[in-house]
Amino acid sequence: MFEQWREDLPTLRQLMDQGVYGRLRSCEPPITVPAWSVMLSGRDPGELGIYGFRNRADYSYEHMQVASSLVVRHPRVWDVLGEHGLTSVVVGVPQTYPVRPLRGWLISSFLTPPSARQWTYPASLAAEVDDVLGGEPYEFDVTNFRTEDKTQLLEDIYRMTEKRFKVLHYLLDKPWDFFIFVEMGVDRIHHGLWKYMDPQHPKHVPGHPLASAIHDYYVYLDREIARLLDRLDKDTLVMVVSDHGARPMMGGFAINEWLIREGYLVLHDYPDHVVPLEKAAVDWSRTVAWGAGGYHARLHLNVKGREPNGVVDPADYERVRDELKARLEALTDPEGRPLGTVVRKPEEIYKEVNNIPPDLIVYVGNLAWRSVGSVGLRRLYTFENDTGPDDANHDWEGIFIAWDPRERWEGQKVEGLEIAQIASLILQWMGLPVPDGWPTVALPVEVA
Repeated sequence: MFEQWREDLPTLRQLMDQGVYGRLRSCEPPITVPAWSVMLSGRDPGELGIYGFRNRADYSYEHMQVASSLVVRHPRVWDVLGEHGLTSVVVGVPQTYPVRPLRGWLISSFLTPPSARQWTYPASLAAEVDDVLGGEPYEFDVTNFRTEDKTQLLEDIYRMTEKRFKVLHYLLDKPWDFFIFVEMGVDRIHHGLWKYMDPQHPKHVPGHPLASAIHDYYVYLDREIARLLDRLDKDTLVMVVSDHGARPMMGGFAINEWLIREGYLVLHDYPDHVVPLEKAAVDWSRTVAWGAGGYHARLHLNVKGREPNGVVDPADYERVRDELKARLEALTDPEGRPLGTVVRKPEEIYKEVNNIPPDLIVYVGNLAWRSVGSVGLRRLYTFENDTGPDDANHDWEGIFIAWDPRERWEGQKVEGLEIAQIASLILQWMGLPVPDGWPTVALPVEVA
């Protein structure tokens, strides 16, 4: 967007040329949940107590809790605005289901279950959306972005996005002060089609018919954004942000297979086929640590007095963590080259550590490789994802663009902007006080 495709995206190019822009550093971990809540609450994942899509609900081995809206206990931007009598339109922001009351209108996100009884606030908004779409169902997400049928995936992404923009144009007519929407198509097209675009991807196919699919989707979005901007008055400031970046996925590292090989994870019986760890026969009486898969790995230690069958003496906790951290950071790739894995302790990166965090957060190859949590692979490295085809991993930096039609900021480049600062920027630019504890930033511009 900033360089290679800039000339092909005239709307976004104008916002950059007349506004401010730069890379936006995501949170740790740089994943959708918790990143959107970090962006809109000014709180880091530790303060929120949200470390991924699913989090440990207690210190048992199996009880996991989905990170729904009910676990977001800090106010987000629209909550603060509502306290000041301002009205919001919120569409597709993760962690808004189950829907909760706000001053304004809300459509929940891609995490909305198919059986949801209420996915809008107020509930009557669902009927309005139904009318806008002529009775066709509103689509929160594509049905399966991890599919081998890429042509169908592309069709599904466009259909979902077209419906969303129809609804956005309808909602623009509401009397709002703050309007935010998240388009999941960008994320899905990255994960589904990155290998066709990027020559650096290990599965790149030169000259593939879908080589320009991501580029063309960006061009389409640029036109749709232009249509939205044409609807705005001359006092509306516009921001374009992302919750994380994207990069080619070089492969998968089987974190639990490694723990088994190194003696940290013990099974009663090794499976004869690939299974998720929760379906494996773990011998908890001899297990020191286990991991969860995803775009990063979360390692949990089996601590005496904390887990039901803990084996790690609390006095040895730091020694074991340090040992695992050192050994994981020394990992090599299949050719024996340093992998560049980064391992973090939650208390070292968060202001607070609430709820139940992982004991270690692991970025395999510093996000170049996915963590594969399944067991039964009989190898450490894999080039097939255990949850279905996926071409892209997340990256540390996304994008930030801000444009004010009343100002000419002349394309100033912003450096060092972090995702948790966006909430305070919104409030500052709307002339409201920033709550205590929200990180602020002084951009090199003055806003009237």
